[in-house]
Amino acid sequence: MYLSIAKAHHLELYHMSLKLKFIFPLVFFLFSLSSFGQDSSENSLVELINPLIGTGNATTPSALKFSEKKEGNAQVVPFVSAPFGMTQWTPETQTSEQKCVAPYYYKDSQLTGFRASHWLSGSCTQDYGSVTLMPTSGDLKVTPKERASQFSHEKESSKAYVYKTHLDDYDIQVAMTATTRAGILQIDYKAGEKAHLIIHPNSDEGAGFVAIHPEKKEVVGYNPAHRIYQGWGESAGFSGYFVVQFDQPLQSFGVYQADTIYENQRQIKDQKDSGAFLSFDTAINQRVEIRIGTSFTSIEAARANLEKEMGGQTFNAVEHQLKQQWETLLQKIKVESENTAQKETFYTALYHSALLPRIFNDANGDYIQFSSDHVKTNIAQGNYYVDFSMWDTFRALHPLLTLWTPQRVKDMMQSLYLKAAQGGWLPIFPAWNNYTAAMIGDHVQITLADAVVKGLSLPNDQEYAYLIQNAFESPVSNEEYIQGKGRRALDSYLTYNYIPLEDDVADSFHKKEQVSRTLEYAFDDFGLYQLALIKGDSVHAEILKQRALNYKKVFSPSDLSVRGRYADGTFIEDFDNNIRQSYITEGTPFQYTWFVPHDVQGLMQLMGGQAVFNQKLDELRNTGQYWHGNEPGHHIPFLYNYSGQAWKTQAWVKTIADEEYGNGPGGLSGNDDAGQMSAWYVFASLGFYPVTPSVPQYVISGPRFEKITLELEGGKRLVINAIGADQGRPYIQEMRWNGKPYEKTYLQHSDLIQGGVIDFVMGEHPNLNWGTTKPYSLSD
Repeated sequence: MYLSIAKAHHLELYHMSLKLKFIFPLVFFLFSLSSFGQDSSENSLVELINPLIGTGNATTPSALKFSEKKEGNAQVVPFVSAPFGMTQWTPETQTSEQKCVAPYYYKDSQLTGFRASHWLSGSCTQDYGSVTLMPTSGDLKVTPKERASQFSHEKESSKAYVYKTHLDDYDIQVAMTATTRAGILQIDYKAGEKAHLIIHPNSDEGAGFVAIHPEKKEVVGYNPAHRIYQGWGESAGFSGYFVVQFDQPLQSFGVYQADTIYENQRQIKDQKDSGAFLSFDTAINQRVEIRIGTSFTSIEAARANLEKEMGGQTFNAVEHQLKQQWETLLQKIKVESENTAQKETFYTALYHSALLPRIFNDANGDYIQFSSDHVKTNIAQGNYYVDFSMWDTFRALHPLLTLWTPQRVKDMMQSLYLKAAQGGWLPIFPAWNNYTAAMIGDHVQITLADAVVKGLSLPNDQEYAYLIQNAFESPVSNEEYIQGKGRRALDSYLTYNYIPLEDDVADSFHKKEQVSRTLEYAFDDFGLYQLALIKGDSVHAEILKQRALNYKKVFSPSDLSVRGRYADGTFIEDFDNNIRQSYITEGTPFQYTWFVPHDVQGLMQLMGGQAVFNQKLDELRNTGQYWHGNEPGHHIPFLYNYSGQAWKTQAWVKTIADEEYGNGPGGLSGNDDAGQMSAWYVFASLGFYPVTPSVPQYVISGPRFEKITLELEGGKRLVINAIGADQGRPYIQEMRWNGKPYEKTYLQHSDLIQGGVIDFVMGEHPNLNWGTTKPYSLSD
C-alpha cells in the first residue's frame, strides 16, 4: 500500500512538472507582452502624478490665514501636456480668458468643454489664443451655459499623459492626450443619439475666426492673443491658430453667434461668442477621433505640426508616447520611500515644475519675434521659450531646472537674450511674447547670472550690454517705458539708492511697493555684480557691489524692520510691521525684512548680531507671521544655517513640507506661480535649497526620503541616502560626502554635478554641533 501511494505521488509530481514546463514560458511570454515598452506599475513614476492636486481651494494653514481672493487657490489645472508643451490640454469649467480665471476648478460641477490652453499654470494672469471643443448629443446647444454637462470626480481620471471623464448629461465618454503642439480627443457617443461637436475660439474680444471644410474633414481657425498689464487690451501680435480634423462623416454643420445658429454656413469671423458646430453620422461607429494641431504662426503651421507630431498614430500610441516622455524626465530624480502619499506629492510637484516656460516655436523652428515687430523668424537650433513668470520662478524653479534638465535651460536662457535683441531691452516679466512689467524687480538678471555661475550660458558682449543697460539706463522714449521696457522707478533708485515714497511708480501694474522694489533691485544688482566679475568688467562690478548694499537704506534700526522712507531720509510715521503696507509687495514689512538673500550676515549686523537675528526669526516663526503661500519668504526657513542654529531650519522646513503641501485638491499653499511653489517642495524633499540664485550654493535642510537618486549630465549620478527620513525624523545627526564627514551647512553646485554619495543620519532630536561652516554672504 505504501509503495502504491508513493508511486502515485511520484507520478503526480511528474505530470505537474510537465505542466509547469509549458506554463512557465507561457507566463513569461504573457508578462513580456504586458510590460513591453512600459514600466511596471510598481516602478512607474508617472503614475504617481496627480494633476488634480491644487485644483481646489487651499486648505493649508498659511493659506487660510493670509490669502486674499485668488491667492487662496493654487490656480493650477489638470493639464495633459508634454513637458514645457506649446499647448496644454485641460477640461474646462470656466469659459473666459479673463485675468485670474483658471480654465478648471475642482469645486465646479459642470464641464463646458476641453480646452487647448496657454494658461500660465498656477498664475493670476490670463489664458490666450485658446480654443475649446465640446461634444454634445440630442438637441444642438452651443452657448457655454446651455451646452454644459454635469460631471463627477468619481468618473474622472486625471494623469499627466491622459485625461478621461464622463459627460453625464449626454452619456458621452471622453479621453484626451497630447503631443508638444497637438492634441487628440477620443469621443464615445451614445448610440442612437444625435452627435455634435462645438468648436469655440475663446476670444473675449470677439475677434476669433473659424471655417469649416467638410470635404477635407477639417475645421480651421484662430483666436488673437491680447496683452494685459502694460499695453492692456492691445494685440499681442500673434494668434492661437488651430486645425481640427475628424474621422467620421458629417450629417450637418454650421456656425453660430451667441445662441443663433446658421446651418450650412462655413465660416464666421470677428463676432463675439461665435464658433462652429459639427454633427456626425454615428449610425455605424459611435467613436469619433478629433485631432487638433496648434501654432502661433499660421493655420498651415498648425496643420504641419499636427502631421509632424501625430501623423497617423492611434490614440493609444500617442498616449503611450506622452507617458514615456514624462517617465524619462521623472526618472532623472528618483525617490524611494514606503510613503506613497508623499511620493505622489513629490512627483506632482515635479510635474508642475515642468509646465513652464512653454515652447513657442513650430516643429520647423518658426516663431513670431518678441515684442513690437511681430514678424516670423526661425530658431535654427533648440527651442524658443515664452511665459517666464520671473518674479516667482527665479527663486527655485529655474535653479531646479538647471539641475534637472540643463540642456533645456540653455535654450531658455538663449530665448531671453533673443527677446532683448528683438525688443531692444532685456525683459523683466516676459509673457505672451511681450514686455509686461507685471511684477517688481528685474529677476531675469538673476536667472541669467545663475546660469552663468553654474557653467551653462556665458553671454557674449552684446548680450551682456543688454544686462548692463537694464541696470543703468531707462528708455529715452516715454512710450517705450510705458510699454514695459526698462526697470520701473530706476531714476529714483539711482538718485537716492532707494525708491522714496514720493515716487508712486505709476507706469506699472503693481504701483508703489517702493521698499520691496529697493530690496529686490539690490539683489538684482548683486547678481549682475557676480556676472560682471566673470566678464572681467571691474568698473561696473564695483558699482554694482555697492548698490547690492542698498537694502540698508530702507532698514529702520529702531524697528529692526524695513520701513517706508521719504526722499528727505525720514521714515514714514504710521507703522505696524505685521500689517500689509502699500510700500510692500503682497505682504508685510516683517515678512519682507528678510529679503536680503545675498547678504544675510549684513542683515544680521544691522539687527545687532546673531542673537537678535535668531530672536526675530523665532518671532516670525512662532507668531505665525511666516506666509508660505507667497514667494518672497520662500528662502526664510533656511536662514538659521547662517546664524548658528541649523537644526531650526531642519525642523521648520519639515513642518512646512508636511503642513503646506498634500496630495488632495487643496494641497498647495497658494498660487503655484508657474511651478515655484512646487519647486520649493522638490528642493525641500531633496534636502537643500538655492537661497541665493547667482551664488552656486544650496543651503542644507535634510532629505525627506530614505534614498534619492539624481541622474546628471554626462552619465554621472548623485545618490542621497537618509537613514531615518522615512520615519519622519527631521534632524541631521551626521552627514558624509563620499564617505568623509561633512560639516558645511551648504553644498556647492560644482560638487553636486560631479555626482557621488551623500549619506545622512536623521534623528528625532537636534544635533546642536552639526554645521560649522556657513553659506556665502556678501559682507563676509
